[in-house]
Amino acid sequence: MVWITESRPSAAIRSLVEQIIAAGQLSRQEHLRLTSTILADYQLSAEDRGHISRVLDYVQIGRLRLID
Repeated sequence: MVWITESRPSAAIRSLVEQIIAAGQLSRQEHLRLTSTILADYQLSAEDRGHISRVLDYVQIGRLRLID
């Protein structure tokens, strides 16, 4: 189940990551969206994987807050 369905997945991922970082929080739905994208290995570039990994790392170190 991959939810990044735009014709340009890199732009969609980059946009989502920027929104999340600007807000300083990550909803559970956004978390599911990012993790399912990276786990599905939907032809992600190294750059896209890096963007997603950065968000997940920020949650782990407390820089982003995970909300319901």
